[in-house]
Amino acid sequence: MTRFTVNGQAVHYRLDPETPLLWALRDASNLTGTKYGCGTGHCWACTVHIDGRAVASCQVPIGALEGSVVTTVEGLAPDRSHPVQQAFAAESVPQCGYCIPGMVMAVAALIERSESPSDADIDASIPNICRCGVYPRLREAVRRAARMRRGAEQIEAAPPVRVEPGEAARTAPSLMPREPRGPGRR
Repeated sequence: MTRFTVNGQAVHYRLDPETPLLWALRDASNLTGTKYGCGTGHCWACTVHIDGRAVASCQVPIGALEGSVVTTVEGLAPDRSHPVQQAFAAESVPQCGYCIPGMVMAVAALIERSESPSDADIDASIPNICRCGVYPRLREAVRRAARMRRGAEQIEAAPPVRVEPGEAARTAPSLMPREPRGPGRR
């Protein structure tokens, strides 16, 4: 029996207790913001918070989480109001975006415990691998998020909330499926 809390919701996974948390989140809970990168705990694309600590979810069996509280990127702030989410958008950190959810979670844990992280703190706390090399923008976003967290800075508006697929189709007609064209059709 594996019971714990994920993003504020009690869950009971009826999976093998040795199942990595990453796969329980992605496959059983459909929380696909937690990315699979290496499966060995080296890239940290799968970072989540377990009881407030940033952890590589591919390395934690769900059987070890009884009674724990897990937060994924989806549960951090669904309206994108968290200082890290706002700072990442303001500093244009995402490039391809694959590593970003894990980085957001690592940075959120860092600024919870450090009011003004140094470069050494940032390097030690964010082991995430980014193939696009966003590290200079990442450091500035961490500093900005920390300033926002302690109330020394504000961003005028949070990034827009996620656009639902149906809404995207209404606002971008060029993305709508078209009727097939062929002989006799215009």
